[in-house]
Amino acid sequence: MFDFVRKHTKIMMFLMFLLIIPAFVLVGINGFRSFNSGGDTVAKIGSQSIKQDEWDAAHKNEADRARSAQPTIDPKLLDSPAARYSTLERMVRERVLSEAAADAHFTSTDARLAHELQQNPTIAGLRKPDGTLDMERYTQLAASQGLTPAGFEARVRKDLALRLVEGGIAGTALAPAAQANLALNAFFERREVQVANFLPADYKTQVNPTDAEMDAYYQANQKQFQAPESASVEYVLLDLDSVKKSISVNEEELKSYYDQNAARLSGKEERRASHILINAPKDMAAADRAKAKEKASALLAQVRKTPDSFADVARKNSQDPGSAPAGGDLDFFARGAMVKPFEDAAFSMKKGDISDLVESDFGFHIIKLVDIKSPKQKSFEELKPTIEADLRNQQAQRKYAEVADTFTNAVYEQSDSFKQIADKLKLEIKTASKVQRKPSPDVKGPFANPKLLTAVFSADSVEKKRNTEALEVGPNQLVSARITQYEPARVLPLAEVRNDVRERLISSRSAELAQKDGAAKLQAWTAQADAAKLAAAVVVSRDQAQAIAPAVLDKVMHADASKLPAWVGVDMGSQGYTVVRVNKVMERSVPAETQAKQERAQLGQWVASAENQAYYEMLKNRYKAQIKVAKPVAASFAATSAE
Repeated sequence: MFDFVRKHTKIMMFLMFLLIIPAFVLVGINGFRSFNSGGDTVAKIGSQSIKQDEWDAAHKNEADRARSAQPTIDPKLLDSPAARYSTLERMVRERVLSEAAADAHFTSTDARLAHELQQNPTIAGLRKPDGTLDMERYTQLAASQGLTPAGFEARVRKDLALRLVEGGIAGTALAPAAQANLALNAFFERREVQVANFLPADYKTQVNPTDAEMDAYYQANQKQFQAPESASVEYVLLDLDSVKKSISVNEEELKSYYDQNAARLSGKEERRASHILINAPKDMAAADRAKAKEKASALLAQVRKTPDSFADVARKNSQDPGSAPAGGDLDFFARGAMVKPFEDAAFSMKKGDISDLVESDFGFHIIKLVDIKSPKQKSFEELKPTIEADLRNQQAQRKYAEVADTFTNAVYEQSDSFKQIADKLKLEIKTASKVQRKPSPDVKGPFANPKLLTAVFSADSVEKKRNTEALEVGPNQLVSARITQYEPARVLPLAEVRNDVRERLISSRSAELAQKDGAAKLQAWTAQADAAKLAAAVVVSRDQAQAIAPAVLDKVMHADASKLPAWVGVDMGSQGYTVVRVNKVMERSVPAETQAKQERAQLGQWVASAENQAYYEMLKNRYKAQIKVAKPVAASFAATSAE
């Protein structure tokens, strides 16, 4: 079918024109949207549905934000099933809270919205020196999130309404001191224990498997001895570096760029200033702030009358502990080093000037401009390599989008070769061998990307060895790959893996012997404690594990201490068996008052979180919220150990 479409593109386009255009006239765009738009339903909240496409788009946005905030983050973490499922859970939570907010008629007033926007540090940075909002930059901020300013504000209003739903629960959670102390003392209770570990390594000498046993183990566990499917692949990568290779910059462009940007490229102007600061933070009472301003005004009059006394006045009166001992000297600084009101004033002054009062978040400044250091302008020849790199990079950024479309279309239209697109865009056809569906942790580059691997091992790619679609594997990076040779998964012959079979069988039998011996000792020692062979007693608690495995510590802290000694046995899977005798139960050491306050505060947060979650679960039931996608199963202890 796909072959027919590829070979008869013009005919298919004509048929689509005849069929689709009249259909749009008859049913309209909205009519088409109603036909299973967005893919399968992945979640329902009452009569609302979340579609697969919505989920995909939301997760892409979250992953993009995460990559922007942490460029070094492992892409596999962002595209894991667990990460995708977390995105879906957040979408459902938002829909449920939106329903609750609507039913409660929660709204945000213009005043509340304005206050929220004023508190936003990102928006605060968009203000002009006169305090008004730079609307052009504000529009750009909204556009970077795919919104208009009105849409951005609507989203903030919605977030405020959602906070009101949960705020009534989280804000009223209580953890009284008596209750907190009781819970914390129980949680941090100490227990004196003695431990005996039955390790598989101690039983290996007792295991000597026969050929028949190894053959039986091999037959029963063939998945452990399977070579995964793999492929030899060729691929083409389009990125900024490959686009730059096709860009040439002439001498005239370089000189024009130099004339326009020589000052910027030569370095930043620096200014040296001294200041006198009278503290007046924003949250200071109005009366105290007025007194601070009055004091600063008096000092300003004093230094203007006798400018040479500025350093002495700063030493005696400035409330900036960093610069006051040096007469207020701040040394040289460039733009971006100081708070904006201070910077704007300093860079508008002439050498020797004393400013008016400059108000910042710290208080009131009196600034004296001591010196100006202008950078020495570099010659064209000195800056030529930098200019050429800048221009090539700028032109590559502009050209990339155009070339990306060409690349995307070409790898689809000529689906059995990369030669044409490689020649056209001067790209290198690269190869990779032993590519697997699930890459090992040390794999780098395009084939560490799960989306590309999924496309490479799709049925169409494996069976027909066609090019994959062009996939984005990083910022300004598109890749298409095709399989040249495919090796399906296969069970390795016994002769090839005999040593591995033997080691696995010995490990398995050793663990069984350790578990059997440990369980027998537990039974015997429980009946006759004097016969127990245990390590020296240690005191453990949840915050002082003393190198005891978490699974063992959990059993120890949950053991019934009404009758001591208490015995605990823990099957550790491939790590053997552990027997513990609990000798004593002791109260926790009394913490310092500072630590106790921190713990009570932490408990209060836990209580608030638990109550908030319980409230959300109730809302989920009320609004019939249901996720229709299975939650990814975390790897179990046993499975992890076996691997």
